[in-house]
Amino acid sequence: MADIKEIKKELQALRKEIKHHNRRYYDDDSPEISDYEYDQLMLRLKAIEKEYPELITKTSPTQMVGGTAKREAGVLVKHDVPMLSLQDVFSKAEIVDFVASMRQELGEPEFVVEEKIDGLSLALRYENGELVRAVTRGDGILQGEDVTENARVIKDVRQSLKDRLPYFEVRGEVYMETAAFEAVNERQELLGLKPFANPRNCAAGTLRQLDSRITAERNLSMFVFNLQTARGREFATHTEAYEFMRAQGIKIIHGYKVCHTADEVWAAIQEIGESRGELPYDIDGAVVKLNSFADRERLGATSKVPRWAIAYKYPPEEKETVLRKIELSVGRTGRITPTAIFDPIRLCGTKVERATLHNQDFIDEMDVRIGDTIVVYKSGEIIPKVKGVVKEKRPMDAVPFLIGDTCPVCGHRAFREENTADIKCTNPNCPAQLENHILNFVSRNAMDIKGFGAAYIKELIEKGYLANIADIYHLHSHREELIAAGILGKEKNTDKLLQAIEASKENEPQQLLTGLGIPGIGRAAARDLMRKFGSLDALQTATEEELLAVPDMGEISAKNIREYFSDEANKEMLLNLKSAGVHMESHEAGNEEGILSGKTFVITGTLPTMDRKEAAALIERHGGRVTGSVSKKTDYLVAGEAAGSKLTKAQSLGTKILSEEELLELCKE
Repeated sequence: MADIKEIKKELQALRKEIKHHNRRYYDDDSPEISDYEYDQLMLRLKAIEKEYPELITKTSPTQMVGGTAKREAGVLVKHDVPMLSLQDVFSKAEIVDFVASMRQELGEPEFVVEEKIDGLSLALRYENGELVRAVTRGDGILQGEDVTENARVIKDVRQSLKDRLPYFEVRGEVYMETAAFEAVNERQELLGLKPFANPRNCAAGTLRQLDSRITAERNLSMFVFNLQTARGREFATHTEAYEFMRAQGIKIIHGYKVCHTADEVWAAIQEIGESRGELPYDIDGAVVKLNSFADRERLGATSKVPRWAIAYKYPPEEKETVLRKIELSVGRTGRITPTAIFDPIRLCGTKVERATLHNQDFIDEMDVRIGDTIVVYKSGEIIPKVKGVVKEKRPMDAVPFLIGDTCPVCGHRAFREENTADIKCTNPNCPAQLENHILNFVSRNAMDIKGFGAAYIKELIEKGYLANIADIYHLHSHREELIAAGILGKEKNTDKLLQAIEASKENEPQQLLTGLGIPGIGRAAARDLMRKFGSLDALQTATEEELLAVPDMGEISAKNIREYFSDEANKEMLLNLKSAGVHMESHEAGNEEGILSGKTFVITGTLPTMDRKEAAALIERHGGRVTGSVSKKTDYLVAGEAAGSKLTKAQSLGTKILSEEELLELCKE
């Protein structure tokens, strides 16, 4: 018999690990492991608890819904009907057992089999036919977050119903189609932001953030999959409720099947599984549920799951293939990404011949070499992944693969960023990243050239008008041909943008320095550098020792500055900017004695009268510094409405909390 102390120790470790991954998945929208790996942890936990039921606790992950409700997403709302999880199963035998148990309990029940969408659960409440509230699952039992304003801008969410029942509540899944997800990540890359890991994370993060305009831009979708409760009309079955919803214009789950036997249920599950690769969205399984609401009421639920439904999770489909080459590409942020190119295989109904290898660390850890036989898989996801190498099939002449320190596009030096696995090209004029570099240069935090969007930048590069950022200030000499070609629109729009470019020449040089895109030099660092050196000319000749004397300047950033200003192409570009009349001397040089001098601020939440940029400018005008994250070095947190996790961290560190009014008073002192 196993040592009970060891069993308890394993249980404790498993529960702790699963709770950690629940928080990452449900609350942070940033899972660290695949669904399959998570399922294996849960299966092990259930197996131990089944063998030792006396060790089951109320707080075990097997007894609780995964998520929690978070105030920063919105007001917390009490659930009218619990939004429970589903019991997961992984084999045909378990499906057969479920159907048999339902038949034994109920006689001849009907089952509905439908896709299990990989997204974020949302309840929609209608009163007298009008949408009044949208609530996330939250803790699944007591309360969720009110995200009504964000839900209203989702195209699939009906604002009103034809039949105005006194009360009608449905539950569905908010998700992103693959095309919408790719468009969002492309924009993240353009803006130099971290891409989302998968559509589910992106959908969840989008629904919970505070600006409904961003929600609208990201093109979320929604399927409704259940009637929670209704007043004013009785429904006997799930499918009857679906027909009513369809008549109201509500988008219901796609391609559901009504079944009566275990064989029919299993056939429907297989049919959904075979179509996975052809769907425009991710699914992570198939749901089997009773059709009759009376039967559901009779069976009830446990503290975590209904007894009348289960979710079948598809096993990861994987195949062996031969790795023929590793292709290096450079993204718009300069990051070099290795991609495995292998003999074509079919997974989940689609042809696959490429998969990302992420970075050098991933290649080293897997020990992937050209010529290797590799195992490629798809779980419930669309994106293929490399699972491992079949070492016994390795060719004798296979050698370790290195990305190297040279950009594969322009030949400039590439370097590995500190504390990351990313290797990046150092050439700001590299054709592969020029578009992103210019987009950063014209952005609000840099030169703030309004109206200079990504579409214009892309076409100007393609047409040969922009080869580096200095070329922006020579566009005026091409005015007539730009108007004739319609690249920037008609005459009025072209002149408006050219005027904005001209006006940007008078910006403070810290904006120019931010726009240069030197690794590690953001808005706050650029401000500190200009206070210290006063001009771009003085900064170009500064030694590393002088740079390290600037507050919070690290060795890596100092080295990056020296390397940037030592590059001949960069020197020529800066001379070009100077000759074009771009302002390079600070009006605020040496202004380190303001009332807020030496103080570091973080701004969070929505302020009553100022946006964050205005608040930051106010602080900086009075000598303070603004950073993006709370740490022991933070002197003040300026907190507005829905301040979130930064406020919590500041409170734990004992950081002074200021309202907007208190900040204004501080600046007046």
